[in-house]
Amino acid sequence: MAQRLTPSTGQLLLNEPLTRYNSWRVGGAADRLYIPAGLEDLQGFLSGLPQTEPVHFIGLGSNLLIRDGGVRGTVVLMHNVLTGLQIEGGLLYAEAGVTCAKVAKFSAKQSRQGAEFLAGIPGTVGGALAMNAGCHGSETWDIVQKVLTIDQHGVVHAREKSEFIATYRHVDMPAQEWFLAAWFCLESGDTSASELKIKQLLAKRLATQPLNLPNAGSTFRNPPNDYAARLIEVSGLKGYSIGGAQVSEKHANFIVNTGNATAAEIEQLIAHMQAVVKQQHGVDLEQEVRVIGEFSNA
Repeated sequence: MAQRLTPSTGQLLLNEPLTRYNSWRVGGAADRLYIPAGLEDLQGFLSGLPQTEPVHFIGLGSNLLIRDGGVRGTVVLMHNVLTGLQIEGGLLYAEAGVTCAKVAKFSAKQSRQGAEFLAGIPGTVGGALAMNAGCHGSETWDIVQKVLTIDQHGVVHAREKSEFIATYRHVDMPAQEWFLAAWFCLESGDTSASELKIKQLLAKRLATQPLNLPNAGSTFRNPPNDYAARLIEVSGLKGYSIGGAQVSEKHANFIVNTGNATAAEIEQLIAHMQAVVKQQHGVDLEQEVRVIGEFSNA
């Protein structure tokens, strides 16, 4: 059982299992899991950490693989922590802990268009900013105007879009900084049209993705002028399993946890998929999923 301490007003959990904090439902424990009470609390907590302390920020834990040996240092949980969402100076302001789906629905209600695609991203604003998440031809950084970040000393930075290089599923940013919020520039639109677009997008997602089983979304980035799912499927890998980890029968670029998968099995399956696609098609599949933590010694 996790030991609980009470630092300032946030919650600190020691040796906390991380299986319920990631969408694959796998992985070991964090040395420390911190759940801030708000921005000031987060600033105070970070400023009090040793300079050498490894720190990882997570939101919904989608697009993330946590290894079975757990995570050394501190994991900061942002989901449902910073949840501000409003129209501010003509821009849509959203904090890092807000889900992408909520941003999409809120923007539609406010008769703003351009954020509908966020409804199909199973993560938070912080995660979407960090990886330039996208779907259906749109990406998060297409609509960003400026952001707030926080560094490991607890100092908040207001940064312009021009300070970042956002490419396909990747963002170059200052080392040891994490996203706190963003201002999105959206055009005026029609609420009904946006809500219909969101409804259609969600229906397509339900029809094409294995949402009934734990998964982390797309495993690989799409290679230029092709689709990772197509390459995996024509390689005969749909349904291929290693332990409890399986290439989804519904969408070949998804790996699902059929009930008892370990992070090691998922990682072995990722490597196998890459090897087979490389052998059969000469294409190097680039992993989209972020991996943190240590291998298990067991």
